Amino acid sequence: KQNKKAWDAIADDWFGTTALPTYGVLIPTENKLKLFGDVKGKKLLDIGCGSGHSLKYHGDNGASELWGLDISTKQIENADKFLQENGHTPKLFNSPMEINPGIPTDYFDIVYSIYAIGWTVDIERTFKLVSSYLKKDGIFIFSWDHPFMHCVDIEEDKLIFSGSYFETEPFNFKKGGMNLSAYNRRLSDYINPLAQAGFAIEALIEETDRDTLEREGEFRSSYYSPIKARKFPLSFVIKARKL
Repeated sequence: KQNKKAWDAIADDWFGTTALPTYGVLIPTENKLKLFGDVKGKKLLDIGCGSGHSLKYHGDNGASELWGLDISTKQIENADKFLQENGHTPKLFNSPMEINPGIPTDYFDIVYSIYAIGWTVDIERTFKLVSSYLKKDGIFIFSWDHPFMHCVDIEEDKLIFSGSYFETEPFNFKKGGMNLSAYNRRLSDYINPLAQAGFAIEALIEETDRDTLEREGEFRSSYYSPIKARKFPLSFVIKARKL
């Protein structure tokens, strides 16, 4: 309820941010990674669809059906308006990702989540629901903050370990003046529930884009600092197949 209230309040401020072909922060884009392949004629579901920009990306590339789900009523309103204005007719649900609000099962070719899956409060249930939505051999692709992000800070001109990789308790923070809660998770906290939900991992992307690696950067106090990105990835992407 807290997160829904927050995202309803700040939805307009995040209109169009972190959407395909962008996967995350200073990480190669779909133009390079090509994890989705050809989506022409395919049915796609976006978990945490936000303002609908990733759905538009796939619609513009020929996807036959665009479905989306988001906890924020305002985000769903923005997505529906944006997609309709751009010639697409989506099927959108205002719901937490831990609940099936009426999404068909064994139906989709691809389910994906661009920088939203980490908001789930029950990752095991969420992955089981995603598996249920997919056809056999269907693809699940998602991106999120790399787990190292909450462990490393910048202090003067050095990167320092300030947190524990093993700390997985929920934490609270503010975004746009609103209170939000999320979980720190290890890579194993994503990979093991995927296996338990009947997925086989086809790719784990832990990269920083070439431009960031090659350009000079100054130290500055920033959570998503390019200096960090030159030492470890700030985001990761997983592609998995339903067995």
